[in-house]
Amino acid sequence: MTAELVRGQNHPVSQSRVEIRVSAGTPVLALASLADEQGRFSGNGILAHPGARSLPGVESPGELADRHTFAVDLDAVAADVHRLGVLLVLPPGGPVRFGAVPASYVAVADPEGAELAGYTLTGLDAETAVVALELYRRQGAWKVRAVGQGYAEGLGALLTDGGLPALAAAELAAAALGTIPRTAGADATLATMPTLVGDLRAPQTPAQAPAPTPEPPDPVPVSGHPYAGTPGPGDTPTSPPTISYAHPRRRRTSNEPPEPAPRPAAAQEPGQAPRPVAGDASGWSMDERLYNQVWGMFEDLARTVAAYRSAVEFADSRMDRELDEALSDPRHRLGGSGNAARDTARARREELVAQAQAVLDRDLAQLIAESEVVEPALPAAYARWDNPVWHGHRTPEEGPLALRLGDLHLPERPDLRIPMLSRLPLERGLWIDNGRTGSEAAMTMDTDRLRRAAMDMAVALAVRLLAVHPAERFSVHVIDAAGAGSASLAPLVRAGVLAGPPAAGAHGVTQTLAGLTRRVDLVQMALRAGAPEDLPPDVDTADQLLIVHDFPHGFDDRAVTQLRYLADEGAAVGVHLLMVADRDEASAYGPLLDPLWRSLMRLSPVPDNHLADPWVHHAWTFEPDLPPQGSRVLDQALDRVAEARRTTRP
Repeated sequence: MTAELVRGQNHPVSQSRVEIRVSAGTPVLALASLADEQGRFSGNGILAHPGARSLPGVESPGELADRHTFAVDLDAVAADVHRLGVLLVLPPGGPVRFGAVPASYVAVADPEGAELAGYTLTGLDAETAVVALELYRRQGAWKVRAVGQGYAEGLGALLTDGGLPALAAAELAAAALGTIPRTAGADATLATMPTLVGDLRAPQTPAQAPAPTPEPPDPVPVSGHPYAGTPGPGDTPTSPPTISYAHPRRRRTSNEPPEPAPRPAAAQEPGQAPRPVAGDASGWSMDERLYNQVWGMFEDLARTVAAYRSAVEFADSRMDRELDEALSDPRHRLGGSGNAARDTARARREELVAQAQAVLDRDLAQLIAESEVVEPALPAAYARWDNPVWHGHRTPEEGPLALRLGDLHLPERPDLRIPMLSRLPLERGLWIDNGRTGSEAAMTMDTDRLRRAAMDMAVALAVRLLAVHPAERFSVHVIDAAGAGSASLAPLVRAGVLAGPPAAGAHGVTQTLAGLTRRVDLVQMALRAGAPEDLPPDVDTADQLLIVHDFPHGFDDRAVTQLRYLADEGAAVGVHLLMVADRDEASAYGPLLDPLWRSLMRLSPVPDNHLADPWVHHAWTFEPDLPPQGSRVLDQALDRVAEARRTTRP
């Protein structure tokens, strides 16, 4: 069965010999890249292209086409190669961007042709070169990850971003593009090739050579950015579920040293598991390595519990079969042979379950040890509120890769909590369900306490979002039509970090929604016109967070329509929705609001098992992360945000 991946998701590759198949919506050039553990290109032999098709462990296709097949032998890949990327490049003279052609599909298949994992490259726009997916090593095993990261500047920009000097990247890109067959009219497009591979011309004599020009700006990955390639304030080129896989702190120059990798674990006695190390995963920075390590722990726990449950299910079914066979034999109904057969079947079942439990305990012990190392090392955006990192936290100059929404755990080991990290910028709005019918824990809780807990959770998420971004990156708006959330909102109001007082009454709802709807319309029009900087001076270019409490109180039909519009269109242009609502209270609208609820990620202020993992689809219990009772960590974080805003404003 094929695993259908989404951007940022990974899947194990259990075979060493595989095929990578590409089905594109237009003729493309398909290349393979080889990189080190940090994803950097260095030395010769890092790109397989039609002019140099074979590299150790991989053979690339040889011509421009809409279908390609790579032959990969992972055992033959050099030991210093940790990432094998599949690149798709539009040829000169063809379509000018991937957003103008049908979505490409890339799959990893075994030698017999059975697909192991597939990925459809959706959400592309101005890109002309794309990293479709990559095979990478993790703890000695290979996995495939859906990347879907593109570059509007072309193959040269992709290679430069991977660490090659600009001239070397341009020469290698020109060599790859220069080997493809020319289509009619392609020669006329060679003048445009500098936009793809850098400014390459015939060598000039000293008299002809122009004065040195400044180094070109860093390439900007396009995919997943809310302003389609236009960085926001403080942004640098920027993993998933769900979900750009560009990197917010990628190194700015090829000669800048990488962040130090985690110190390798000390040698262990034979038969002992290696000691866990924080940051023991691939990534461009420690934050990304920790993010990938958390997702690796999430997957490992899902799969080890799946193996245990499968073994128990097998043991039960085998015992039932043996009991049926014993009872169906008339000889066993005489004397004590029937009881002996039943005892034997039960003993076999207990033996199998004990073996499965031993394996589960071993794996859980290793994951607990890893969690005990990783949790204290997490940055503020990923850390619990009780983590000491918050005491020394200061407003950063760059936004984080992801945000912690809460914790996830399984009944086999409830104390083993996996951080639920959501990639930024948020591609979906969040809905905190304050209804009593959402879960068993909610049904046993007093209505007023449940509503207060939901609003406290929303405020904690808003404070976390503000604290881990640059000072002026987010503007927070609040709709609290009835004023019922004033107690929870008090820290935000006191710190003065809201864009304005919480909107109350029908007039306040109308005014707030009209302003944000206008911003979405203007930014969309500016982007379509290719001039995102030409916005009216009264438009706030910072990202916007709208907290809506007690929907649909204070909303008329027009306001409901505007809210749906913000939920559908807002995230793409930096307007994000955080709703605190009970779906039953909006039942009067019937199916009209069904698309709204489906578009939001539902969270619960009390433990609830409504979330599933993408690998084996366990039902995970979600618990919100809230500050400890009596702690001032929220107030301290807000004070730092307010101080940073005062110092940055003119």
